[in-house]
Formats: sequence, structure tokens, C-alpha cells
Amino acid sequence: FCSYSISKMREPCKKEPIPAQFVEIGAMQAGQRIDNYLLSRLKGVPRSLVYRIVRSGEVRVNKGRIKAGYRLQAGDSVRIPPLRLSEEGAPSQPGGQFLERIQSSVLYEDDELLILNKPAGIAVHGGSGVSHGVIEALRALRPEAPFLELVHRLDRDTSGCLMIAKQRETLLNLHKLLREGGVTKHYLALVKGRWRGKGRIIDAALRKNLLESGERRVKVSEEGKEAQSVFEPVTLYKECSLMQIQLMQGRTHQIRVHAAHAGHPIAGDSKYGDPDFNRYMKGLGLKRMFLHARSVACQLSSGRKVHVTAPLGEDLQAMLKRLDEGRTQ
Repeated sequence: FCSYSISKMREPCKKEPIPAQFVEIGAMQAGQRIDNYLLSRLKGVPRSLVYRIVRSGEVRVNKGRIKAGYRLQAGDSVRIPPLRLSEEGAPSQPGGQFLERIQSSVLYEDDELLILNKPAGIAVHGGSGVSHGVIEALRALRPEAPFLELVHRLDRDTSGCLMIAKQRETLLNLHKLLREGGVTKHYLALVKGRWRGKGRIIDAALRKNLLESGERRVKVSEEGKEAQSVFEPVTLYKECSLMQIQLMQGRTHQIRVHAAHAGHPIAGDSKYGDPDFNRYMKGLGLKRMFLHARSVACQLSSGRKVHVTAPLGEDLQAMLKRLDEGRTQ
């Protein structure tokens, strides 16, 4: 980083601009969204800036304007405009304690894939007021890694198994497996009320909506995308139930919306939950949403089978212990 001039009358010095680049997309990059491609190529550039240069048309594919969701094709010519970051606008780097926390959360790693137990309260990537998340921390921890990309996402308040691809081929293969049901994901959730009967499938299409405030919400709608979740009771308490949930798809907020739709909103869910129930659970010591990505299983293209389980956080374990003690009193 460059330093500020001693004189207050002078502006801070600027970083040298990243010159305009013309890149031809190869087979390994084909299928990737242009926004994700730019974020991985322009490491350290704020996400907001990437979306701005795409919207403004400064990024061109085959000399034409595109949207952030455009998927690259082999042979595409991508123009990346010149960028200049001032010292004041330079992105902050993840702190040492943050990096240590992410490193200690790694559960599994090989030459293709990394899986960590994402802590609750940490975003998977920077943006929307968050300077950095899991992916930025991993790139800082492994500067020699040529490729690190999120395979899927978890909500900020959700803990548990998060997959990061270390090869472009692995990313494409896992995305294909996710679409075709080749990745098995199980979650644990504490929900309102005593679950009646055995397990059942919640089959309700979901549609994303953007409110005037800019908040993103998901609701059950016949016009939405297909979504099924398998809910199975694990432990029944007086006022709530511990459930294991398997996702058949991975729609945004799928478990949270399906749980509320079934009349059993998740404890601590401020967006789709029950405010009175949340206050009651908070009084028992619950300080965050009780949703945990417990396990993930898949078979990589190399033939290697991966099955990883993420232990429940100490805070959620303590909550279950208090509930268990209440059952015996």
C-alpha cells in the first residue's frame, strides 16, 4: 500500500491502475458466471465495484454488454476495464484472529476440495456491508492457491459444512452433482412446537422477492422454483423439536421458509420466525438461529468418496442440554 502525503493539502496517492485486459475464455472457465469470474480474477477488488462495472457496460463480452448472471462460454473474449483503487478505498484485509478462526474450522482438505465448519455470524463472502468473509480469508491463508471458489452458500447465521472447490473442474462437477441430487446435505434445526408423527417431505415451490427496502425475502409460491425438504424428528421437547432436515434442492432460505410454512419456524430466525417464540428461546439462553449444516457427502470425479460431519457448536450443545434437563424435571 502507498502512504499518504505529509501535506494535508495534497490528496492521498493512488495505486497504479490495473490496465484494461482482454481475456479469452477457455474450457476450464466455461459455464462460470461473469461476476464470479471477475471476483476470482480481480482479487481484492470490492464486490460492489465489480457489479458496478458490469452494470455500466465497462465489462464487455465479445464487444457486447452483459448482465452479472451471464455464463461464460469457451472462446468468449472478455474486456476487463482499467481499475484504480485509492488508499482510502482499498479493501481491508482479514485480521489475524479472524484468519485463525477460519483455519481452525477446516474439517477436510485434499487437492480438489476443502470443507470447513463455518462459524455462525460469519458471511461466506464480503459484500453488503461486510468487508470480508470465508472465501476472502481462505485466499489470504493460501495465497499460493490458484483457484478457490465457493461451491454453495450458507446464510450468515447458519453454521456447519461449507464446501470450497480448489479446482475449476471440481467446481463444475460439484455444481452438476448439486443439480442432479448427487450431493447429500443434512441439517439440524430446533423448531417451534412438538412435531407430530414421523418424518415427512415439505414440498413447496419457492420464489425470491426483493422488497422496496432492498431486503430479500423468499415465500412459498406456485410460480416459484421446485423445492423439497425432508423433515425428520430427532428429539421432542415440551415447547420445541430438534429436527434433522435433508435438502433435495438448495434454494435460498429453503429450510427456513419450509419450516415456517409447516408451522414450525426455526428458533432464533428473525426473518421467518415467530417473535414470541424467539423471545422465549432467548430467555433460555439461545443467542442465534438454531440451524446447523450437520453433514455433506458426495463422490468426486476422481472417484474419491467424501463424507464429512461438522460438530454442533458449544452454544447449541449447551442449549440442547438445558432442554434435556427440562424434560427430566
